[in-house]
Amino acid sequence: MGLKYFLVTIYVVFTAILFYFFNTTWDVWSSFFLNAVILFGILLYHIFIEREYSPFITTFIVFTFLFFIVAPISQINFLIESSKIFPNNLPFKKDFTILSNVIISLFNGVFFISYLFFKKYRPFKKTPSVKDSSLKVLPVTIIVIVILSIIILFFSYDFVQYEIARPPWVKSSYSKMGRLIWKKVLFMLPFGGILLCFQYFKKKEKKAINMLLIAGSVLILLALLFWFKNPLTEKRNALGPIYLCLLLLFMPRLINNNTKILTLLFISMIIIFPFSAIITHTDLTFQEMLKDPRFLIEDSKGGGIASAFNTLNYDAFANIMATFDYVKEYGFSYGFQLLSAFLFFVPRSIWVDKPISTGQLVGEHLMDDYGFSYSNLSNPIISEGYINFGFFGVILMAIGLALAIIKLLTWLKSDDYLKKIMAFYFAMHLMFLLRGDFTNGFSYFIGTLVGVIFIPKAIEFSIKQILLRQYKWKQSKI
Repeated sequence: MGLKYFLVTIYVVFTAILFYFFNTTWDVWSSFFLNAVILFGILLYHIFIEREYSPFITTFIVFTFLFFIVAPISQINFLIESSKIFPNNLPFKKDFTILSNVIISLFNGVFFISYLFFKKYRPFKKTPSVKDSSLKVLPVTIIVIVILSIIILFFSYDFVQYEIARPPWVKSSYSKMGRLIWKKVLFMLPFGGILLCFQYFKKKEKKAINMLLIAGSVLILLALLFWFKNPLTEKRNALGPIYLCLLLLFMPRLINNNTKILTLLFISMIIIFPFSAIITHTDLTFQEMLKDPRFLIEDSKGGGIASAFNTLNYDAFANIMATFDYVKEYGFSYGFQLLSAFLFFVPRSIWVDKPISTGQLVGEHLMDDYGFSYSNLSNPIISEGYINFGFFGVILMAIGLALAIIKLLTWLKSDDYLKKIMAFYFAMHLMFLLRGDFTNGFSYFIGTLVGVIFIPKAIEFSIKQILLRQYKWKQSKI
């Protein structure tokens, strides 16, 4: 209970300081404050009322607070002292700023009400379970996954070496679909194997020889996973969900309730990462910092934290406004933009007129109209709804997200480790999905789902069919 009150106190104090130093007009200030009040209500429910473990709401709270309150307020304060343009080169427009807060409040309100409503709806309460037949073939399934993962290691070696050597700003020579298949599908197979190993450890009846075999498989699969998924080959937003899932597997007590996981994400995303900008943005040497830390504080006044927030890493709010600007000029897409996400697997060589992602679409608009130099931008799920169907699209996105989360809540309670941990993975991936764009966030999760759940399930099914045919063959010989 003490941790709950401590967390709320930190949240309230942080918010109070933020709004106290928010230097803007009363109507802009009020629009952000309304957002903060709605989010605070969700926070209180999540900590003090919600009994179920729901890391989805945890991520939702942290994302909204960081990207829709802390970052834009810091940017607007920074704008007053600088060139009056956001990180995406969009000039500050008061009406767009207020409208952004209106649709964020609409989205958050509809999402929260839908979440509470669907949680009580009985058809969504059925929890998937593991069949006994699946547990019987589990050791064989794991061994097959280990063998396939080693084969993937062999055939992907050149690709991994290329990714390690390629600087982040250099465009890959591999196609987007090719990278999706390697990184999000095949490279996640060892992760699925690790989950099945834990599934076996949870069995009531285990053979000693199988325990040794599975323990060795865990070590091999972990080594392969770290080879495929490390900071040299993957971005932070992709590594975070994986490593947090491993933390839940190996040390569940650290993040197994709403308060603990909220504290971890809040402290790391909203306090530690931004404040680390004081060090990463300073011109002081390490020896100067050690000699007199006061120089570091003085140097940070030049914009360490402000500079960190005034980057494209925190461009979500600004890109909502950029979407308004695009719609004002070109109109709504009436669902066309959503096709780039739901039909991401269709090659552009077959579908020539396939829509580009909304982040790129709005990015190209910023390049054409505001002289921006970069088109591969994020685009929050809120503005994805708006660019397709206006306010109605925002409502649809909120309800759709609530439905997806309620479904995954049943997975989180399951004794099927593939579904259980992938539900938690989605909760952590939600940070990326909410920031957008929707095409990348959706396709990356579906690809991971294929690698972690569908391929292992297909392997399990194939093994069962082989055993069944052997049994029928033996029966026919009797």
